[in-house]
Amino acid sequence: MLRSLLSRLSKSDAAPDGFPRPEAPICLIGDIHGRADLLGAMFERIGAEPEAGRARVVTLGDMIDRGPDSARVLAMLQAAQMANPARMVCLMGNHERMLLNFLISPDRNTVRWLNVGGDATLRSFGLTPPDPDRPDPDALDALRMDLAQAIGPDLLAWLDARPAMWREGQIAATHAGADPYHPLERQSADALLWGHPRFVSAPRRDGVWIAYGHWVVERPFAEAGRIALDTGACETGVLSAAWIDRKGLRFLQVQG
Repeated sequence: MLRSLLSRLSKSDAAPDGFPRPEAPICLIGDIHGRADLLGAMFERIGAEPEAGRARVVTLGDMIDRGPDSARVLAMLQAAQMANPARMVCLMGNHERMLLNFLISPDRNTVRWLNVGGDATLRSFGLTPPDPDRPDPDALDALRMDLAQAIGPDLLAWLDARPAMWREGQIAATHAGADPYHPLERQSADALLWGHPRFVSAPRRDGVWIAYGHWVVERPFAEAGRIALDTGACETGVLSAAWIDRKGLRFLQVQG
């Protein structure tokens, strides 16, 4: 009798389709990549939800690069997170990590950031990108100081403090997934920020659903413990999010 009751209680706490059903809504937003227009539209879309005031909002990293408004995106997210730290989480992505690495050591290894969208971020802060194929050490050193000054100490400290993972119950979020053969509390930074080759193929056995970006997909989807949310906002003009509440999961999208 008791075992039957416990079984019924356990099943009632999980959506019929297998998704967790949190008491308060969770909204997970995919890669923004400098599209401040789409981020603003997504904030409006989330705000239209009846339970928006109770929702935990999590951005999955890659706030910057490629799009035209990285500086504005960072300012918007920092303001939102600092205004309500209990309800807003901004994760670090590999593009934020590349920017920080460039500021630490602007050499031939870190200058590759300019080739994958860092040039757009420099322009958004009013700086002129150098020739990434012929980097001059002195010019790069001056550029990193100019960039650090343009970002400012408060925003830079905030950016450096972004976590690589967030978790609440059976829902977790990282930028690029995780190594399925290691528990979430023992993940390497590389797996969380750059991805792991086994993430999309090896079965997940811990019951945790991981929301992630990094890997561009045509449409957001959720299957086998994975929630894919990067729909290539910069290139496609579509920013996607997953809204999870007591009713289950549905996807929100805005288009520019």
